Amino acid sequence: MAIEHIVILGGGTAGWMAAAALSRIRDGRDLAITLVESEQIGTVGVGEATIPPFVDFQKVLGIDEREMLAAAQGTFKLGIQFVNWGQVGESYIHPFGAYGYDLNGISFHQVWHALRQRGDKRPLQAFNLETMAAYFGKFSRTEDYDRDDLPPMNYAYHIDATRYAQFLRQYAERHGVVRQEGKVRSVRQHPETGFVTGFTLESGVEVEGDFFVDCTGFRGVLIEQTLQTGYEDWTHYLPCDRAVALPCNRDDGSPPPPFTRATAHRAGWQWQVPLQHRNGNGHVYCSRYMSDDEAHDILVNNLAGKPTAEPNFLRFVTGRRKKFWNKNVVALGLASGFMEPLESTSIHLINTGVNKLIATLSLDGVHEAQASTYNRLTVKEYERIRDFLVLHYNATRRDDSDFWNYVRTMEVPATLTEKIEIFKANGQIFREEDELFTTTSWAAVMMGQGIAMGGTSPMADGIADVTTKEVDEMEKSIRWLVQHMPGHGQYLGKYCPAPA
Repeated sequence: MAIEHIVILGGGTAGWMAAAALSRIRDGRDLAITLVESEQIGTVGVGEATIPPFVDFQKVLGIDEREMLAAAQGTFKLGIQFVNWGQVGESYIHPFGAYGYDLNGISFHQVWHALRQRGDKRPLQAFNLETMAAYFGKFSRTEDYDRDDLPPMNYAYHIDATRYAQFLRQYAERHGVVRQEGKVRSVRQHPETGFVTGFTLESGVEVEGDFFVDCTGFRGVLIEQTLQTGYEDWTHYLPCDRAVALPCNRDDGSPPPPFTRATAHRAGWQWQVPLQHRNGNGHVYCSRYMSDDEAHDILVNNLAGKPTAEPNFLRFVTGRRKKFWNKNVVALGLASGFMEPLESTSIHLINTGVNKLIATLSLDGVHEAQASTYNRLTVKEYERIRDFLVLHYNATRRDDSDFWNYVRTMEVPATLTEKIEIFKANGQIFREEDELFTTTSWAAVMMGQGIAMGGTSPMADGIADVTTKEVDEMEKSIRWLVQHMPGHGQYLGKYCPAPA
């Protein structure tokens, strides 16, 4: 059956990202897109940090970066600073850009290690533009200097997720998406195929469609409550199951730093996401080892200023739906699964989910090959991200609480164990097909948390001496560029100032 009406159930970031992207396929087609949401149902709204592919999402939609950042109180993000993860008192930055660049096909961190063994004392971070700019609170876009002899700047954004959803709503409605207010009372299915055919709202309004996108958050109204798809629980690997979110002011008047901060506490970790006029904060924790009251107290005692709202307590189970596309329903956002926002992947998974949906969808009907391809690729994506998140917990030397003793000694996925062991052997990192996290990402977290390269790649040994001058030039160009960059706050004030 041809798809003539796509219905998105649920708004928030997931719903309006889907609506904005799908509105692009309406051009020249007789296709209706309706988004149904209720103002009575709140959104989680804690995913305020993004990663670089999100920048491309804006470009694909033709969104003006300055306009979006001003509307969403946005700032720039060069990476994530991890505090207290390897050991209490230690910190490192997981940057978005690469360490140096490959030399003769050899990853730079391996060449750096070979030089280190020859007595070079420079830290690996000195060869990464994003890390050095983050440390000094500086920022510029590549377009601002546009020189072939200088490294590019890789960045993402910190955004107010609620304001961003409002911004996308305006975009989507301009492109023909119709919003319907209401809460679902009952769902209808085809008696033979089980496909969802529509639902009735509490107001009595009937909504019919041919294809449905479930963005109803943890409830999963269509994907779970109706289709009973099932859920794969990953609590063994990622035991945190609670969070409390709380925005605050920056009372000292300091400019927002160009990075997210993730600070590990006794039974979890705290995020700090700097927007233009406030900070987004939250404490992710494990209820087996910490009470809600204790988690709230830790968060309040580690804020940069006075809270600006009441705390929002959340409960979740890390894991994923057994199918992301079931019959004629695709789940996006929290309806598809949940992995804590440790590496800012929540909005990214919405982004890639929408991209895969558009790539696999055909308006002449729903075919099994589409669903199986979508599910296979999404399962692989979730599992690779899961492994990277588990690495942060497992690669710790902390033994100061039962929580850290558990995650340090727990059984981890075999795919992760293999990655760690080959890195220990000679610093090699193999990316699985087109997985999200790069060689630099894996190296940054493993080395940042104390996993050392036991040996050196023979290829790196062979070129280390002849590339010393080239390595020196890398460091000099980064140092010069950071010295000549404006401060992050100064850049925001000129480029995309948001109303106070």
